[in-house]
Amino acid sequence: MAPALKLLDSSLRLSAIPLSVATIWLTVTNQEDNSSYGSLKYTNLKGLEYMVGISAICAGYAFVAAIATWIRCLVNKAWLFFISDQVIAYLMVTSGAAIMEILYLAYNGDQDITWSEACSSYGKFCSRVKLALVLHVLALCCFIVLAVISAYRAFSIFEPPFVPSKEVEEDRA
Repeated sequence: MAPALKLLDSSLRLSAIPLSVATIWLTVTNQEDNSSYGSLKYTNLKGLEYMVGISAICAGYAFVAAIATWIRCLVNKAWLFFISDQVIAYLMVTSGAAIMEILYLAYNGDQDITWSEACSSYGKFCSRVKLALVLHVLALCCFIVLAVISAYRAFSIFEPPFVPSKEVEEDRA
């Protein structure tokens, strides 16, 4: 792998770690009390728990993968990084989508099933969830670029397919 690409790969992996840890911290410490409706914590919403779990997996994988990119025997396993980066990126997309749905319902409610919006009563909680979602999406962007880099590494070891020219085809006819 080219030194510039290796540096970009490592930088993105190392950048994903604090973004994921900050997402976890913001989500886990997020709670708000309301005298009318009671206390709201991240454990009340399974989507937030899912995002915390995926962020923890992301941070752990990014740390191990950042170290592995500098160890020669593991770098040659391009397919391992390709598949792992894809899986992490997809998991992050699913957890981000779950949080977007929670935020949508918290801000807008759902009149068809008589759910009212909740962010007017739990504004601080909603704001922190939005910030956690932004950090999660930034980590996701790192993994999208990493997925492209690992795909390039995995597929660049193969020669492009041979396409016969028209002259060769005409000679055969």
